[in-house]
Amino acid sequence: MGEPLFLQPVFQERIWGGTALKEKFGYDIPNDHTGECWAISAHPNGPSIVRNGEYAGKTLIELWEKHAELFGNQHMKVFPLLTKILDANDDLSVQVHPNDQYANEHENGELGKTECWYIIDCKEGAELIYGHSAQTKEEFVSMIENNQWDELLQRIKIKPGDFFYVPSGTIHALGEGTLVLETQQSSDTTYRLYDYNRPGQDGKLRELHIEKSIDVSTIPHQVADFSPEVHTIPGATITKFVESDYFTVYKWDIDGKAKFEQNQPFMLFSVLEGEAELTVGEKQYPVKKGDHFILPAKTGSFELDGNATLIVSHL
Repeated sequence: MGEPLFLQPVFQERIWGGTALKEKFGYDIPNDHTGECWAISAHPNGPSIVRNGEYAGKTLIELWEKHAELFGNQHMKVFPLLTKILDANDDLSVQVHPNDQYANEHENGELGKTECWYIIDCKEGAELIYGHSAQTKEEFVSMIENNQWDELLQRIKIKPGDFFYVPSGTIHALGEGTLVLETQQSSDTTYRLYDYNRPGQDGKLRELHIEKSIDVSTIPHQVADFSPEVHTIPGATITKFVESDYFTVYKWDIDGKAKFEQNQPFMLFSVLEGEAELTVGEKQYPVKKGDHFILPAKTGSFELDGNATLIVSHL
């Protein structure tokens, strides 16, 4: 019977970050420009630390490398997923991510980055950039060279509860006033295509990666194909947002007592609203808004009892 692994988030300062992670989740953030909460991470740039049980104090990297049985003995070099909460207090740079092959060749064996976003909250009229209008590589390059950003970049109005699937090669950017839970491949490789000509914290323009961005961008833009499926069980409504080569992501709305089976190598959980009691075997664990945990292999059946909204993912 696997004991849940509750994780201590890691916070990252960003020029576009704010204070929403403290205001919405009560996190003890390091400063007023905290842009990212790396909630479930085994990436060397911000590994999570287990805060309960026999593995308390160990990083998720250590567990992946030394206790493969917890994760169904996956034959992968690195823990494959990364869960973040992003506070876009200002517009993020317009960016694009490479696929596994390109990242492996050009970024020291790093994974590529396919990701997805669940919009936790956003201001009225908030937007994000998703895709571009160029039909050919020549047109794409020409519009970049001529600074035709308004014509090139496609903007979408968003609201809380929206979901976006962002495969590698997709031009994208979160807009100001957006709080997002992101599920992604465990990669920290981002190519910055455009940054609104704004200075960084040192007063200088941040580095752009124009050539690499052109190399990896999907042209013409392809709208990612996914269709959410909703079904109900006693005590819960389950929304499956996307099932891809890299991850499957759900929203679980718990309203009462719901029974589940953990039949994956491992499952990742982030509590976005409310609170519940998690029962695994004979043991109960209180879970509340802002908690993040993993149910390892061989957890078997478990229950959630309460009123809560969780984002759940697995391979």
